[in-house]
Amino acid sequence: MEKLNVPELFGSLVFDERQMKERLSADVFTSLKKTIDENVRLDDQVAEAVAEEMKKWAIEKGATHFTHWFQPLTGVTAEKHDSFITPTKDGGIIMEFSGKELIKGEPDASSFPSGGLRATFEARGYTAWDPTSYAFIKDRTLCIPTAFCSYSGEALDKKTPLLRSMQAVNRQALRVLRLFGNQDVKHVTVSVGPEQEYFLIDQKMFDKRPDLIYTGRTLFGARPPKGQEMDDHYFGVIKPRVAAFMEELDQELWKLGILAKTEHNEVAPAQHELAPIYTTTNIATDHNQLTMEIMQKVAKRHGMVCLLHEKPFKGVNGSGKHNNWSVSTDTGVNLLSPGETPHDNAQFLLFLCAVIQAVDDYQDLLRLSVATAGNDHRLGANEAPPAIISVFLGEELTGILNAIKNDEPYEGVEKVTMKLGVHALPRFSRDSTDRNRTSPFAFTGNKFEFRSLGSSNSIACANIMLNSAVAESLRQYADELEKADDFKTALHDLIRRVIREHERILFDGNGYGEEWVKEATEVRGLSNLRTTPDAMPHLLDAKNKEMLIRQKVFTEAEVESRCEIMLENYNKTVNIEGLTMVDMVRKDYLPAIEEYLYTLSRAVESIKNISPHVKCKYEVSTIEKLTDLTDNILDAVTELEAELAKLKEIGNVMQISFAIRDEVLPRMEKLRDFVDAAEMLTSGKYWPVPSYGKILMSV
Repeated sequence: MEKLNVPELFGSLVFDERQMKERLSADVFTSLKKTIDENVRLDDQVAEAVAEEMKKWAIEKGATHFTHWFQPLTGVTAEKHDSFITPTKDGGIIMEFSGKELIKGEPDASSFPSGGLRATFEARGYTAWDPTSYAFIKDRTLCIPTAFCSYSGEALDKKTPLLRSMQAVNRQALRVLRLFGNQDVKHVTVSVGPEQEYFLIDQKMFDKRPDLIYTGRTLFGARPPKGQEMDDHYFGVIKPRVAAFMEELDQELWKLGILAKTEHNEVAPAQHELAPIYTTTNIATDHNQLTMEIMQKVAKRHGMVCLLHEKPFKGVNGSGKHNNWSVSTDTGVNLLSPGETPHDNAQFLLFLCAVIQAVDDYQDLLRLSVATAGNDHRLGANEAPPAIISVFLGEELTGILNAIKNDEPYEGVEKVTMKLGVHALPRFSRDSTDRNRTSPFAFTGNKFEFRSLGSSNSIACANIMLNSAVAESLRQYADELEKADDFKTALHDLIRRVIREHERILFDGNGYGEEWVKEATEVRGLSNLRTTPDAMPHLLDAKNKEMLIRQKVFTEAEVESRCEIMLENYNKTVNIEGLTMVDMVRKDYLPAIEEYLYTLSRAVESIKNISPHVKCKYEVSTIEKLTDLTDNILDAVTELEAELAKLKEIGNVMQISFAIRDEVLPRMEKLRDFVDAAEMLTSGKYWPVPSYGKILMSV
């Protein structure tokens, strides 16, 4: 086997800082670094020099085209390819790429979601180079990460508001750090490491399931005899076919500079996880979009399909993303690192309070940032965090905050040495914080893990809201402390007040229990926004709009457009699922059941002709049950069709989403129950699609 040189492979398809240092002049490199690190405006001459060297590098790597790679509000990436060729007078060509082409592109903006910001006939839009995210080569094309905006300047993408939210954190965090006497820090950065869950199934099985093809999830399917009950798949031995996929996936991601680190089997059969080392949030967002794309491409090369839907199979765990979020300085200080004595670390405690207050004040924004039709099936399903947002801190930090709240000395948590009873095994100190997998927002040592994101989601949305909310907390603190006569006294009073006012959001218990739902909503007054139609309208609440506008993350028009787009996406997603169910029932399931009924009837007739006294209990009882189910299926599919037709008569996207929540989804579930019951009675020979058991055990 050929030895793999990982350091040489890593980033080999990325125009990163190593390439820049090697290829750019010292002056150009220094100027570009100031743009990247300090948000200084990009010089045109620098752009021209970068474009020339970027082109040379890309051509050396085999690239023939370039594209402005951007993230419109579709949830996936977009790209329009242009070749480097330019004609010469003698009939030949030269390979050119200018600074102007690097900086700005002009895609058609009319066909991308705009939420009313643009009319269809207003087609012009612009892509603008994001120099903070490295260019890379994919499929012989130089991909230039860009922002995307309309002709009139509104953001039509997820990158622009994400970058704005990062600027907001930087701006407010610097104000706070200056109050602590820290003059060395020039920049504060938010970083993320998104863990990615996914399913792998056999391509042949996928091709026989119209629901998977059209919607990414199974809309029907009876539970198999064995699912995840034995817990034997979790962290189990990785099957050879999956291991080969993971090996190639790692290599493809490493070429693109993506820090793929950890991979393992997840809880459900056929479910797996990949975790990267965390990096700057906008780069992590780009990398996660690429990761999902590369996963699907590599899976196909191995005869498999990678499913990224949040709930592809009923009855087994769905897939999410764990968004590990932290904030640090350009001098290398993690502002969420407690240190050895967190009770004496006032700077850490203030930033901790900023996050706690942000989550409490804007729990609705965090919830709606992860709201999708797919994720609604997962949140609160005893496999993922509940729809109620709360914060888990662990024993030590909870004790510290309680001591501050009550003006009492902190007693400390005794360090426990783990002794396993075998002399040969090492002793080690127990972490001061346990893990709480039922918590949506958990502190995990030096970062927070926001666990509510769906597996197919762009992580941009959640981080936009989280960054903005934390920036708002820091702004309030800076405003107050900058006016204080005695900083230390004011700081102490501020931290104690924040703890007292926002302790309702802190919860270290079991988030799956019904008693928590009652306590959270009835006693603590926390919101329980169970579905996308429940959550998304809160984006337009005055407090939320005002904060996002104040932090310069969105304009008022952009906020309103996002609400429209997300609800429209929800409506279209469920409508497609409903239409797919109708199509499958009428064209596949009912004919298959009828064929089996006909076979049973013929069998009864034949047996009676030979032995008139035989009762044919199996055949007769199955015929009776399936006949009743067929009638129920027909009635249910007719009802569903009628409700889907009514949606066309409703003009308002919000009202459509309510109708889907209240009328369409219950009828979809009712239809599914009948079809799944019929599957359990119908011979597998006649059933038109692969069963759950065959799909989940196919790899």
